[in-house]
Amino acid sequence: MRCPQPAGDRDHGTWTFAVGLPSPDHHRTTIRRGGFPTQNAAQAALERILEGEAGGFNGDPNQTVADYLPAWLETKAYVLKPTTLARYRDYVTGDLIPALGTLKLDELGHRHIAGFVHTQLAAGRGQVTVHRCLATLSSALGDAVRQHRLTHNPARPAVLPRPPTAERRIWTTEEATRFLHYCHHTDPLIADLCELLIGTGMRKGEALALHWHDVHLKQGVLYVRYTLSTINNARLVITSPKTRSSKNWVALSPRVAAALTRRAADATPPALAGRSDDPFTGLVFCRPDGRPLRPQTVLDRFRHHAKEAGVPRITLHDLRHLAATLSITADTPLTVVSKTLRHSTLSTTANLYSHLTQQAAPAAVDAIDTALTQADPTADSHPHWTAWLRPHRDHPNGHRAHLTLPYFAAPTASSPSTSTPQGVHATTTSHNTKKGRFPISGKTASDLRKRWSGRQDLNLRPLDPQAQRPLSATIRTAP
Repeated sequence: MRCPQPAGDRDHGTWTFAVGLPSPDHHRTTIRRGGFPTQNAAQAALERILEGEAGGFNGDPNQTVADYLPAWLETKAYVLKPTTLARYRDYVTGDLIPALGTLKLDELGHRHIAGFVHTQLAAGRGQVTVHRCLATLSSALGDAVRQHRLTHNPARPAVLPRPPTAERRIWTTEEATRFLHYCHHTDPLIADLCELLIGTGMRKGEALALHWHDVHLKQGVLYVRYTLSTINNARLVITSPKTRSSKNWVALSPRVAAALTRRAADATPPALAGRSDDPFTGLVFCRPDGRPLRPQTVLDRFRHHAKEAGVPRITLHDLRHLAATLSITADTPLTVVSKTLRHSTLSTTANLYSHLTQQAAPAAVDAIDTALTQADPTADSHPHWTAWLRPHRDHPNGHRAHLTLPYFAAPTASSPSTSTPQGVHATTTSHNTKKGRFPISGKTASDLRKRWSGRQDLNLRPLDPQAQRPLSATIRTAP
């Protein structure tokens, strides 16, 4: 059947291209794509496929989200932990592909993702679950941007902000000792496990994956090498710890060493023999037959004993927070606490336990004041010397405030010139504080301009050394 539209019409028909690409089996694969309205559009799509072939990614303009996400998961299988990969796969197959899979990857936009979020929240999904699903999609699209498959990440900025962390309930020292005393009589295994978690700050999975060949009781240390995780709440796996810094040595207190000694007395000889090809052989905390404990079973037993002991309901991970709380409130340096918990950075510890470090702030500044006062024999002779500073614009005293700074102002009537430190002489001239400005020297004004140039957040007035008489001060060493 012949097309009734004239062949000479420039808008008649569409453009198609075909290209042969090599495949892993040494055979060429022909890719044909059509439906392009102009030759330039078809040429651009062809160049995009060739660019993707050279860059190692699929540049097919007809690639859908359902085609891209499974291929992305295959590449991440070599770099992600099995538990993380399983969670990503659940979000991809159960949420993202059913909702967004029919869209072309190049056409996926922020509005599509926003619609997906609104639909999920309207259906009753939790914000934490939806946020994690969006984080998975954003990670996949971010890799597409890094591979130059996409020009931008449509999942950024995030449609749903990160939900705030729920406030945790931490045991007091009395509650912890009450639970341990009760549990030692009813369930010694869980009691010794909690002794280890509280005494070292280890994570639950790290304690459940602890092997005897990593415990050195004579030296009073152990080495965190593995962590025990559950995939889909069905299959147990032993993997590396959470972060690189988590794999490290941990010191043992006498109380924790006693708990591990009790475990060693109950362990079977094969468990203490040494390494084995089976990663589940030689576990410190295990079933009577030597098989690993399921994390959910341990949590259920822990909460059951906590209820019977009459202490608040918490999680096993909260025992790690209890260890940090006890250390910080005992005036242990924050750096030591961070190293004990094996955090990646000191700021992580400071952010997690800022409510505790704030209590130590007054003690810190008091210690500085005490040290300076004890080291300065003339500290009591000039307690009221002041200097002028420019405060914040909302300061209740307007544009001026006092700060105690010795050696930078002339002695007042209450503090005679004889109170000047020996060997230091200071002379001042009268100055004008018109308009609330403190007169400064021209050199100081030049230095401040260089330092604060471009800083819009300081809310400083322009400095004009010629507008007022500068304060001249000379400090010289006495002969």
